[in-house]
Amino acid sequence: MDKWDARSEGIRHLPGLNQHGRPGALNRYLSTARHVEPTIYALSTAPGRAAIAIIRISGEVCLSIYQALCPRKEAPKPRYATLRSLYEPDRPPTPDNVLDSNALILYFPAPRTVTGEDVLELHVHGGPAVVKAVLAAISRCSGSGTVRYAEPGEFTRRAFMNDRLDLTRVEALGDTLSATTEQQRRLSVRGTTNNLAKRYEQWRQQLLYARGELEALIDFSEDQHFDESPNELCASVAAQVEVLRRLIQAHSRNAVRGEMLRNGIAIALLGAPNAGKSSLLNCIVGRQAAIVSQEAGTTRDVVEVGIDLGGYFCRLGDTAGLRKARHEATQSAQMQEVIGQIEQEGMRRAKERAAESDVVIVVLSFEYVDGTYQLSLDQEVISSAAQLVQEKDNVIVVINKQDTAPQPSAREAAVQTVMQALPGISADRIHLISCKEAAEGTPAPSPTASHAGNMQTFLNGLTSHFHDMTAAITPDGTNDADPSIWQDSLGASERHRLLLDQCSGWLDAFIAEVQQPEDASAGNGQNSGEADIVVAAEHLRAAADCLAKITGKGEAGDVEEVLGVVFEKFCVGK
Repeated sequence: MDKWDARSEGIRHLPGLNQHGRPGALNRYLSTARHVEPTIYALSTAPGRAAIAIIRISGEVCLSIYQALCPRKEAPKPRYATLRSLYEPDRPPTPDNVLDSNALILYFPAPRTVTGEDVLELHVHGGPAVVKAVLAAISRCSGSGTVRYAEPGEFTRRAFMNDRLDLTRVEALGDTLSATTEQQRRLSVRGTTNNLAKRYEQWRQQLLYARGELEALIDFSEDQHFDESPNELCASVAAQVEVLRRLIQAHSRNAVRGEMLRNGIAIALLGAPNAGKSSLLNCIVGRQAAIVSQEAGTTRDVVEVGIDLGGYFCRLGDTAGLRKARHEATQSAQMQEVIGQIEQEGMRRAKERAAESDVVIVVLSFEYVDGTYQLSLDQEVISSAAQLVQEKDNVIVVINKQDTAPQPSAREAAVQTVMQALPGISADRIHLISCKEAAEGTPAPSPTASHAGNMQTFLNGLTSHFHDMTAAITPDGTNDADPSIWQDSLGASERHRLLLDQCSGWLDAFIAEVQQPEDASAGNGQNSGEADIVVAAEHLRAAADCLAKITGKGEAGDVEEVLGVVFEKFCVGK
């Protein structure tokens, strides 16, 4: 990485950068220091009846509030729990004015606190009346200075403004608060380690060093001797930028996989009427979420259910059955036409949901034909599934009603039939089940099945597929031996991904600029090469700005554009 360090001293003099190469960070700090923020307070635990409730106070008058609530008591020792009685402010500390006789007090002096300010925590009894009385008492401590109730996310916002958190850790904190499944919890923990922010800052510094080399070549090429020609320097920088571009693109692809873990894996059930889609949905979620009937076309619209499957949050959608439209002449022809239109709309929505889903479970079944049970293959279902196999490779096939064909040869023949009908699908993505046996708890006929209806084997295969499709992508040619580096990239949010894609676009423009054919600038004058370097340096500046916006270390105006979006999902007291 010596190329990045050469002539990097010139970075310190680039417009808009401070002495550390961090645009606007010093100005933001100085403006914050000049403006005294009011002291804020809020209930940090969930409202309602509980054993303990925590009230958090942050600001410069924390100790004054403590003196108002605990008169005639010495200040608590920093970072040590102290037992105190809380009294009404501006009243004598008598038994009639006690708010809580046994409150635990914790005081944390700035700057080593969660917000970077003085923080006072009151651990009081969690009865609603006690909490209400203490909150009201804090608001009456007017002699202590400006005190007000905190806005949603204001504690976290102050932590960011005081450089206690960067935006990546702020977003990870929001994910931690909203995590409901094991995989969501793991994803949020990766974000709170600050590894993502360090990686993005490292990349930004590399781009700044590269830009510094080009700027030095532009400004001082006539005054100083350079070991490399302009073309050699540009080629050297371009080679380093190409490696960085591949890393950024891998992070962007991993961010897409992380979004599936964060927002849920979309699953669509696709099949013919009465194949058992609704029965399978009910078996998976463990309740009657969809209507099951022998009548064809019971499901008309998409029935969506959120569920935790093996630690993965999934959005499971039951859809209308697919079949060829039939036009039969009956006495109630008008009614038959209306029903046909509704069913056609349901099938259109089913195909649309399948095209948008991350995983499509195609449900087939054994049907009684000519005295025997045979695998039923509806051409409308097979054609839709075959298209998905070729375009997205996200299809899993379930053959229902295996209890009607208990012979192993019949089941093996059904698997081979599916593989012939859907070229490209592997045998490990085909599962035989019985929703009827699963619902009744009847042991499966297969000696290898350990669960009624072979349902558990199917679910294990499904979660294994989830693991494969959400595993971190490692780009070829990298020297990172630690796989956790790329696991951390799964914690990147959609906002990160969009900025990473913008950064990658600027790097593409830089590489295209410096790798132009030598005769492309012929006849444009003696300084045509220098003009190309100026444009290339601007591409690197724009790419570095995209990375700065991710962590919040860009210009103040850039940061303010995203603060509202990042903090709006936080509750009061966080």
